[in-house]
Amino acid sequence: MNTFDQRHIRRAFSRSAAGYDAAAALQHEVEKRLMESLEYFALRTGPDGAEPGVVLDVGCGPAHAAAAMHKRWPKARVIALDLAMPMLREAKKQAGWWKPFSRVCADLRALPIADGSVDVLFCNLSLQWVDDLPAAFANFRRVMKPGGLLVCSTFGPETLQELRDAFAQGDAAPHVSPFPPIAQFGDALVMAGFRDPVLDRDRFTLTYEDLPSLMRELRAMGATNALHRRRHTLTGRARFSAAAAAYEPLRRDDGKLPSTWEVLYAHAWAPPPGAPIRGQGEDIAAVPLSRIPIRRRGE
Repeated sequence: MNTFDQRHIRRAFSRSAAGYDAAAALQHEVEKRLMESLEYFALRTGPDGAEPGVVLDVGCGPAHAAAAMHKRWPKARVIALDLAMPMLREAKKQAGWWKPFSRVCADLRALPIADGSVDVLFCNLSLQWVDDLPAAFANFRRVMKPGGLLVCSTFGPETLQELRDAFAQGDAAPHVSPFPPIAQFGDALVMAGFRDPVLDRDRFTLTYEDLPSLMRELRAMGATNALHRRRHTLTGRARFSAAAAAYEPLRRDDGKLPSTWEVLYAHAWAPPPGAPIRGQGEDIAAVPLSRIPIRRRGE
């Protein structure tokens, strides 16, 4: 059985589309930092290099990144792709009336994009909803031109660790998704054949008045429990109270409850035609944590 319920994910982000921007401050900050990696495309092509012909924003949400890339590269064809149709309706507001970017409703695990057609693939905080990272990256590679730039981000295992531990005190059912460690993230890129991957990591701490405030924000941004193994009935007052009591000792001096978010970033280059995709156990290069730079540490 797959880890995630994709229908639940689609419904959650569809419901959150209208209010997503107001709740997703962290996502917007990560998006801004990920956009910095687009500079590597100019460095690779040189000051007089050509602009990308096709730019793909995977898991675009309200498509702020697609709009920014459309402004950055006005001659490029920019495609904003998302699983939730209501998100694409919100994205239309960013597209503008003059030469608007394209919007496509699709699953990132099966991109309806021509092979070898994308120069830049941008994917911000969508890969945490994928069961098979190597397969997702192999799909990215399929649609990218040789030498194309991939920039992406996802959440790491420290994300929502306080919430995970608190609910574990009162409920055997999981309430927080498993997130890949940075070495696994890097290995998945290598297995798919991407070249010269560079990984970075941030750690943010957000604060909330109480546990219900945190849960409301998660629902508002569509980040609800989408695990197949989740409890399919209401958590119940007793279990929720037990989780709140377990969370309470973490309250800070300012009276707020902390919530950790670990963000992993990567940029890499699509390989030339014919480069192998490595299978499990075949020439897999591990990425030791000691060799991975921490670009910045946010609070």
